[in-house]
Amino acid sequence: MSLLEIARSGGDADEWRLINGALADIRDGLSVFAPHRLTRKVSVFGSARTPSDDPAYRLAQELAVEAVRQGFEVMTGAGGGIMAAANSGAGCDNSIGLNVELPFEQHANPTVSACEGRLLHFRYFFTRKLFFLRESDALVVMPGGFGTFDELFESLTLIQTGRTMPIPLVMLAPPGDPFWREWLGEMHQALVSRGLISPEDTTLLKLASSASEAMAIISHFYRVFHGAQYADDNLELLLHGQLSGPQLQRLNHDFAALVEEGSIHQGESCDSRGILRPCLRFQLDRRRIGLLYQLLDQLNGLPLEGQAAIEQPGQRLCPTPQP
Repeated sequence: MSLLEIARSGGDADEWRLINGALADIRDGLSVFAPHRLTRKVSVFGSARTPSDDPAYRLAQELAVEAVRQGFEVMTGAGGGIMAAANSGAGCDNSIGLNVELPFEQHANPTVSACEGRLLHFRYFFTRKLFFLRESDALVVMPGGFGTFDELFESLTLIQTGRTMPIPLVMLAPPGDPFWREWLGEMHQALVSRGLISPEDTTLLKLASSASEAMAIISHFYRVFHGAQYADDNLELLLHGQLSGPQLQRLNHDFAALVEEGSIHQGESCDSRGILRPCLRFQLDRRRIGLLYQLLDQLNGLPLEGQAAIEQPGQRLCPTPQP
C-alpha cells in the first residue's frame, strides 16, 4: 500500500532509486540470515585501520575464538583491521560480513570473501545498521574512529529508547589500554553531571579487558534471561526458569519505578520459535531502559539453576491453534 501511494504521488527517479536500493538490501539481508536464525550472534565493531601487530587485533581474534567456542557466530562490517581479526578468529563457517558500498574502493576481508552465503554488500548504511541490530544478540565495541563511534551511538540510541530489545553491549580494549575507561569517565562527567542522560543509562555499557571477560559478561546476560518481546502493552521478559514468590516480590520492591502501571507478574509466553517459556510481564516505562538493564543484572544473579548452554530451546511447545 505504501509503495502504491508513492507511485501515485509521482516520485522522481532518485526517489525510486532509493526505494529500490533499500528494498534490495532488505531482501538480500533476509535471505542471508534465514539459515542462521537459530544461532546467537556477536557483532564486533572496531577500526579498519588497526594493524595485525596491535594488541587490539590479537584480542579481537581471541574474542572470536571464544565466542565460537561458546556457540556464537561472529558478525563484522567485513572490512580490515579489527573486523578482519574477528572474522579470521571465528573462521569461515562461523563468520558473517556486512559490507557497505563506499565512494572509495573497499574490499571485504579474505575470511568472509571466501565464505559462500556469508557476505552481504549493502548499498546504504541505514539498512546495514538495521541488520546489525536486528540480528545481534550481543555487541562488542573495540577501539576505533568515526565509523566505530557511529555504530556505538546508533546502537546506544536504539537500546536507550527501547527501539531494540535488550542485548549486552561490551566495551573491549586490551589490558592497560585506557581507551574506553577514559571515554566513559569523560562521558559521565559531560553528560550525567549535566543531567543530559540518566545515571542509570551508564549501566547499558560494560567494560572488559580480555576475551574471556567479554564473553563472561555476554553469557551472564543470558543466564536466566532468554529474550524479550512485547505482547499488547506489556513487555515480556522470557526466562530459563521460574522465580520464587519472594524473588518476584523483591523485584517488584526494587524496580517499582520501572513499571508504568500495575506490577511485575509472572506467567508463561511463547517465544519466536514456538517454545513455551516462563516470563515476567509488566508495563514498561520506556524512559527507564537503564533501570531495565539493572533489573536484568539482578535477575541473572538470582540463585536459579542455570542451563548448560545459551542456546537451549526448552522442552515444551506452545499449543497449536485449532481450526
